[in-house]
Amino acid sequence: MSKLDKELEEFRNVMQVPDSFEDGFKLSSFVGTLFIALVMIPGTLYMELVAGMGVGAAAQWVTVILFIEVVKRMNQKLSRAQIFLLFYMAGAITAQSVHGTPLFTQFLVRSEAAISSGISTLIPSWVAPIDPAAYAGRTFFRPEWIPVLALIAFKMLMSRVDNMVLSFGLFRVTNDIERLPFPLAPIGAQGVMALAEDLEERKDEQSHLRWRIFAIGGALGMVFGFLYMGWPTLTGALFGKPYSILPIPFTDFTPYTKNVLPAVATGLSFDLGQFILGMVMPFFAMVGTFIGLIVTFVANPLLYKFHVLRTWQPGQTTVETLFNNNIDLYFSLTIGISLAVAAFGIIQLVRHARSKDPDAMPVSEVHVKARGNMPGKFIVFFYFISMIVYILVCGWLIHWHKGVMVVLLFFGFIYTPLFSYVTARLEGLAGQVVEIPFITQIAFILSGYQGVAIWFLPIPKANYGMMTVFYKQAELTGTSFWSIWKADFFLFPIIILSVVCFSSFIWGIAEIPSGMYPYAQQIWDFEARNACLVYSSTLGEYSQFYEALSGVKVAIGFGLGMLMFAALSVVGAPILLIYGVVRGLNQTLPHVVIPQILGALVGRYYFAKRFGSMKWRTWVPILSAGYFCGAGLVATFCIGIVFLTKASSKLPF
Repeated sequence: MSKLDKELEEFRNVMQVPDSFEDGFKLSSFVGTLFIALVMIPGTLYMELVAGMGVGAAAQWVTVILFIEVVKRMNQKLSRAQIFLLFYMAGAITAQSVHGTPLFTQFLVRSEAAISSGISTLIPSWVAPIDPAAYAGRTFFRPEWIPVLALIAFKMLMSRVDNMVLSFGLFRVTNDIERLPFPLAPIGAQGVMALAEDLEERKDEQSHLRWRIFAIGGALGMVFGFLYMGWPTLTGALFGKPYSILPIPFTDFTPYTKNVLPAVATGLSFDLGQFILGMVMPFFAMVGTFIGLIVTFVANPLLYKFHVLRTWQPGQTTVETLFNNNIDLYFSLTIGISLAVAAFGIIQLVRHARSKDPDAMPVSEVHVKARGNMPGKFIVFFYFISMIVYILVCGWLIHWHKGVMVVLLFFGFIYTPLFSYVTARLEGLAGQVVEIPFITQIAFILSGYQGVAIWFLPIPKANYGMMTVFYKQAELTGTSFWSIWKADFFLFPIIILSVVCFSSFIWGIAEIPSGMYPYAQQIWDFEARNACLVYSSTLGEYSQFYEALSGVKVAIGFGLGMLMFAALSVVGAPILLIYGVVRGLNQTLPHVVIPQILGALVGRYYFAKRFGSMKWRTWVPILSAGYFCGAGLVATFCIGIVFLTKASSKLPF
């Protein structure tokens, strides 16, 4: 057996692959897709604008619970495969981000950062129209927005199909041939198993306990969800201004800690979901991140004292502190540290590939056939055609610029396949993702292109290794892969129509950002400033980007990262602690880290000791699923009231 960390081995043994697989795509699945699109997509977009997070996992559990209750009252049943497929489709639909819609670009093109830097007039019409008439009435159903929506539809279609096919090829290699454990895969699969056991009315003590834990989490989620998200959502709809019981998205202490912790962004998130997440995630990963936070608290005041962080001024907020510190140091340092993370990941991959695991026998072809399979030749051929389509579309949009075409070929046929495989292996070994940071920005600068259109191209750069975890979850629940692929075929048109329609509706409720959307109002200006900082690097003139990018600081960051990896490896520190510490050598924010580490400590030193480490590792994903389900129920109900209120207010009677 491979020499994996004890904690990783606990994750590996949480669930076993069943002997049979079932097609989960039925009529109920298609009805579920329509329900999710009509109810969950608007909720996801709205909550991201309000609190910086979609309903995500909550929407998945809400959908599954609702359909289970409907099926019970019809004296019917849903299999584990059907439940998982509903869970998957809900996740695929609610994964849509505001940044993947025109909602953010309509703000970006008119933002103060874009106007002051001269970028607003350079943004092409297929990203956002410049004509002020296009923003009259706040709707995307105007001729000026057709090119924008067409490009969004293209990116969504290609990304869905590519993820479906190409990530399966990586899963075949890492799971079926190399037999990697995928330690984090049981987190989603456990909740599905608990619901399936309840629907089957199993009377054994274990199934009863699973459902009880899920119900406890659901009750917690409903209560806290109303206090944290429900109340401000309802008051914003009824009174035109949201009133919060707890601050959203966090309380900013930075202006008040200016004398004690200069140049340090401080604050605290009161989201109980972060506490729950800390209990779910691997303990040593949380400890490593917290160590990174402490290092930041110590290092930043010293760096400010010695004039390394020279731009920060006392009294600045978290957003201003982060931006200024990025310019002075952390933009380049992060590149170096992340390069160290990538290098260490590749080193671990090579070491593991050389080791021989007697238990790692390839999966039998009988198992593969029952589960679902695509021929390897088809996957390779499809990848080649997909990359060619990406390159041709980008070349047409960028007028066939030679330097850009070279960059596109590099991403399509070298970077994407290489790092997708590296990520697939790291996901299988330790639940980690690896990327070379700012590789896109550096490649665009070296291309010699001048302008900003290049930053909005649908380039053939993606990390298909991340979805291998999902395929492992499907395998653990006995879900046929063919049912997943059929569901994807029906998902795309529903997703694109729902995203466009509801994005337009939400924009029509109020200007974005505005007081109705507190997260967007607080954070989007920071995001626009960072984006324009990067875009200005290809304008062929002075850019603050070049002030932020320093080869010496990148080298220092890489050296610090590799030194930390080496030191922790020598003392035998767990691999997850190593990743947490090294990635924490950045501007780690305490806002979510503090509740996460508290959750990790409570989980490990109270619940794990009381119930046993293996039992707690099995139960906590179910508790988390229940919590997000309860919070999602409340959020969905409150958002529904908001939409009904705003829609009815427009009626002439």
